Amino acid sequence: MYFPHLSFHLSLSLSFSLSLSLSLSLVGGSSRCAGRVEVLHRGQWGTVCGDHWDMRDAAVVCRELGCGEAVDAVGNAHFGPGSGPIWLDDVTCSGSESTLKNCGSRGLGVNDCGHGKDAGVICSGVRLVSGSHCSGRVEVLHGKNWATVCDADFDQQDAEVVCRELGCGPPVKVLSAAAFGRGEGQVWTEELQCRGNESDIYSCPTSSSLKDSCSHDNDVGLLCAGEKCINSLSCSVRLADGGSRCAGRGEVFHRGQWGTVCAEGGTPLAAVVVCRELGCGELMSITAGNIPGSGPIWMSHVDCTGSESTVKHCGSLGWGEHKCKHNDDAEAICHKIPRLIEGPHLCSGRVEVFHRKTWATVCDTDFDQQDAEVVCRELGCGHPMKVLGAAAFGKGEGLVWTDELQCRGNESEVSLCPTSSVKQNCSHYSDPGLEESSPGLLECI
Repeated sequence: MYFPHLSFHLSLSLSFSLSLSLSLSLVGGSSRCAGRVEVLHRGQWGTVCGDHWDMRDAAVVCRELGCGEAVDAVGNAHFGPGSGPIWLDDVTCSGSESTLKNCGSRGLGVNDCGHGKDAGVICSGVRLVSGSHCSGRVEVLHGKNWATVCDADFDQQDAEVVCRELGCGPPVKVLSAAAFGRGEGQVWTEELQCRGNESDIYSCPTSSSLKDSCSHDNDVGLLCAGEKCINSLSCSVRLADGGSRCAGRGEVFHRGQWGTVCAEGGTPLAAVVVCRELGCGELMSITAGNIPGSGPIWMSHVDCTGSESTVKHCGSLGWGEHKCKHNDDAEAICHKIPRLIEGPHLCSGRVEVFHRKTWATVCDTDFDQQDAEVVCRELGCGHPMKVLGAAAFGKGEGLVWTDELQCRGNESEVSLCPTSSVKQNCSHYSDPGLEESSPGLLECI
């Protein structure tokens, strides 16, 4: 993220900040890894101004404090106003720094801020150990220490939240009896009671369970699907209302609510990150305002390097900070995906593919059961129930695709299917439709 009027201050701060001795803490939150950011300098604690405070700045704070990944970057004294000096303003981190003192700023004590704008951070209160980033023994931060969780106190709803918070897609399996080895130290004495739709475990209710019989032999483990988020119900980023999970309006799940992303000031790299995060391949096109959303606009001026694992870790003006309307909502289409439109839900409708920067219909004589198997699989919609011809879901517009799909039926996506050129006499009266069985995906309805 770049602010031209700050370039002078940034160059100065970067030139001397490496020699500073700063201590850091989070104050006023539910643990040492959530709260108002405070910095100790010259024997006095002071705050950080929340102007332009974003997830890259929060990531550095969480890393420096040993608190895992950043979940939220908040301003406007979310954890209450501090007192004393405001040591840092217009903090600008790349996200890779090991300590906040290495980030740019206006300089120590130089600010045009009040304590009503004090910055805060919420870091992840959960981690998976002895596996990979997306699998392992579940541990939660309790006070200053990590504690394991009893398998009897951890269910599918808790697993949904943990996998989502870590950016690991939906849960695959909850494992009991110390499947990833016995932990050390405390066993957490509270029971998570997540509903399953929370964005982080700090948002979940808890109750005291105090099961004296629970030991490290009962440490719970968790296997999440992985960093590619296939089912939008378990993701914190999605493409909405585009006829496919790989096309549509960009939305992020934040503070328990879906909101849109403003295209203003953003770069195509943000859409590249979204396509990769959703497991949707390469970016094909970006637009804005064709399918305006509703509710909050969470992000604006999104600035990604392209290497981020989630768009929520890219720079921005800060959560909810924008001067946009929903006519500015960002949209993306990823790789050569199919979509089903004009049906009663996401898993039925007229088949269309993205071709030459536009959507094209498919001729019904060129579409068979094997092609339908692949379309259904790619859309996460189970198995095909019926292939319908003669424009059963209405006539399309624009191009009719001139290639014939020749899927074997076992491909993971349409782009892997062979094609061959076919006749040119197919019209929109021949647009095929598709009804799919989607057990477990009734939420699409």
